[in-house]
Amino acid sequence: MSLLGRLFANDEELGKKDDDRKPGKINVLPTWSVRKPTRSAPWHRRRTVLYGLIACITLYLFFKNIPAPDHPPIARPNYTKPPRHNPPTTTGPKDIDESPAQKPPHPEKPSEAEKHYYDGPIKFYKLAVSLHAIARLRGHIEVNRNVLFAASNLRSASELIPIACEMASWGRNDVHFAIMGRDDLGMEEIKVLNGVDQHCIVDWHDARPDFSPWSSDSRMEVSVSAALGHIQTFMHPQVVITDDPSREDGFFTRAIRAKTFELGRTVIELPTDASEHLMWIARLDSGSLAAWQTTYVDILIHAPPYSSGSLLRLLKSIEAADYFGHRRPHLTIELPADIDPPTWAYLEGLTWPPLDWSGAPHTSQVTLRHRIPRQAGTAEEASIRHVESFYPARPANSHVLVLSPQVELSPHYFHFLMYYLLEYRYSSSTRGTAQVRNLVGLSLDLPYMHLNDSMLFTPPTTTQKSKDSDKKPTEEPTSFLWQAPNSNAALYFGDKWIEFHSFLTSRLALDPARQPGRRKIVSELYPAWLEYLQELMRARGYTMLYPNFSEGTRDSIASVHYELFHPPEEFSSKAKPTSEADTSPPILDPKTETFTTDPNEYPKSKPHKESTPLTSNLLSLLPSSKTPFHLSDLPFLSHEGNQLDPPIFESATRAFANAFRRQIGQCPVTYKPKLEPMRADDLFCNDRNDNDDDGRASLGLGELNRGSGPPGPPPRPVQPVIKDESEVRQSEFLAHLRRQGGEKEGGVQPKGKGAMEMTDEGKAKVKDGVGEKPSENEREENEDEDAYDEPPADEPRDKSGKLSDEKKSEQDTRDEKPRGW
Repeated sequence: MSLLGRLFANDEELGKKDDDRKPGKINVLPTWSVRKPTRSAPWHRRRTVLYGLIACITLYLFFKNIPAPDHPPIARPNYTKPPRHNPPTTTGPKDIDESPAQKPPHPEKPSEAEKHYYDGPIKFYKLAVSLHAIARLRGHIEVNRNVLFAASNLRSASELIPIACEMASWGRNDVHFAIMGRDDLGMEEIKVLNGVDQHCIVDWHDARPDFSPWSSDSRMEVSVSAALGHIQTFMHPQVVITDDPSREDGFFTRAIRAKTFELGRTVIELPTDASEHLMWIARLDSGSLAAWQTTYVDILIHAPPYSSGSLLRLLKSIEAADYFGHRRPHLTIELPADIDPPTWAYLEGLTWPPLDWSGAPHTSQVTLRHRIPRQAGTAEEASIRHVESFYPARPANSHVLVLSPQVELSPHYFHFLMYYLLEYRYSSSTRGTAQVRNLVGLSLDLPYMHLNDSMLFTPPTTTQKSKDSDKKPTEEPTSFLWQAPNSNAALYFGDKWIEFHSFLTSRLALDPARQPGRRKIVSELYPAWLEYLQELMRARGYTMLYPNFSEGTRDSIASVHYELFHPPEEFSSKAKPTSEADTSPPILDPKTETFTTDPNEYPKSKPHKESTPLTSNLLSLLPSSKTPFHLSDLPFLSHEGNQLDPPIFESATRAFANAFRRQIGQCPVTYKPKLEPMRADDLFCNDRNDNDDDGRASLGLGELNRGSGPPGPPPRPVQPVIKDESEVRQSEFLAHLRRQGGEKEGGVQPKGKGAMEMTDEGKAKVKDGVGEKPSENEREENEDEDAYDEPPADEPRDKSGKLSDEKKSEQDTRDEKPRGW
């Protein structure tokens, strides 16, 4: 009987099992025996499964609810060397698709838009290949020819790609194009969609990060900044060109502006219609484009009295011009003492620059200068008032545009101004050359008269060979360099304007009583300050660039209207004042008297050809040749309008500078000038301690007076200054030389073999009574001066036509007729 049976004998079922067994001793104590394996209960298995489910659910909830870190994980550094790649072809490297194709995990609660949620680490899988392939372009050098176009979407890329290909076709820059947006199209597909072929020699760069279609704005902004940093390391682009900010993505615009400012690079944001009206930017090189943001232009307008109609027409043309997103010029207007009511009403409502409707703060760029005295003043006072109206803060980058109220500007005048300014002032190919250093500014107007207003001006032409050998060469208009300033519409460079300040300060400080009589070269129909600027240009050899477009077009950058012409105030008040008694009209007999007038009492209107402001884009006026003209290839015109070769032009400049120093600047013959940048002190010696009249040559006025213009008053003779015994010794020595040459005392030197021709420039120097022969350089210099000198008209002469002995020591006897224009 089992243990349970023995323990529970009273159980009926158990009792039945033991009925058939034989009775025996009952062993109450349990005995050990080997148990056979029995089957486990079902409830035990269910409990195990339940425990396992609970553990899995706990682990799942634990890992699911782990909080994400606030910052992306730091990437581990990679010390392996990048693989070398072959140089790219003209169409750029092939797309290497190493980025993961699957979509990143999508969170249940995205922080941003449904499509742009990914904020993981940034990897550029395609940028390294193209950057390593441009090592041949010397991108490691700070100053190079690299220009970068960057776009954030396909719409902006379609606007920039034609300009990039056009720039590459000129061959002046190494052009690069980078895509930095969310679009997942490959570079080959983008080029095919925009019609790029093998003729578009541009280096293409895919600067998009991994998972770009799903990246958040913050991740894309960091990506654009990081990609531009890598491009800066390998390329050092001189300028970054982007599309209009309204068509670019916001993260792209913010990152480009911040990163270029940090790197010190220029960024150009093109307007919406750049491919139509701003295609001329493709002709500029990297040096010109780098100066895009650092160039400042101020506008200076001098309004004469009772000229409201002309002034309002000019101001309206300035407001209506296209500035293609560039900063507006600062506007300075010099008003007369009496302001017309229409002028005052217009200026009261003038808002310049126009208000920005985006809510940006507005700063006025208008300065009004009102003259207090009603009198016009002298020519010197008018010149000072005009010149001191502008002084550049940055001589290399700040320039002034001088406009006359009778001018009407083209809507595209600022296009012309910026193109010529950037091309011939900041270009890498011409920077530092002698032609650029001697360029005083740019003219927007092609004059029809010479400065003396005596005859029509004929601009030079160039000979163009015809492609057909049977046809004769044709004469085509060309731009030219003229040694004449312009007051209608001209841009003057900042450093030259500072030098003009220095020149005018020293020029007006001279004693008028000691100045020789001079003939006025510039007509009184022009402002008085042009006369002084003309002297500086001739003494320095400065020229102004004048445009000359095709004869078939009547369009111009600045159209001059003479129907409301007002002469300058400093010259319009020269009429004789009349007394109060003379103001009453005379009594005339209607039967015998007729109304007459004297035409000479009124200013003559200048003949001119009426032109209209340019309305088409600038490309219609620029030459179609792929090779831009250089300043050294342009014709050189003297102040008289004569075309000269550069060596002759330089020789005439040296001769005039020497004559100006001695006649006007009161410098001695032994004076050695020391040139200083933006200073004109070397032309004057009136405030120097080494001013010695003993060694000063008494040159004639031929070179200083040579030019065109109405004949002025006869020049005053130069009175010599006698100093102790030096002048006596000099006269005694000259008399001794004349006696040796065969000339008698008080007589005329005989003409014959062995006679000595003595002139003041060629005479021997006197140093403490000892004569010395002039050196070879001095003889050549004196010969140049002799070619331009002429005697004054009121010198006393004897019967033979010779100067008296008293005046012979002061003035030589050269006879040369004044040359006109």
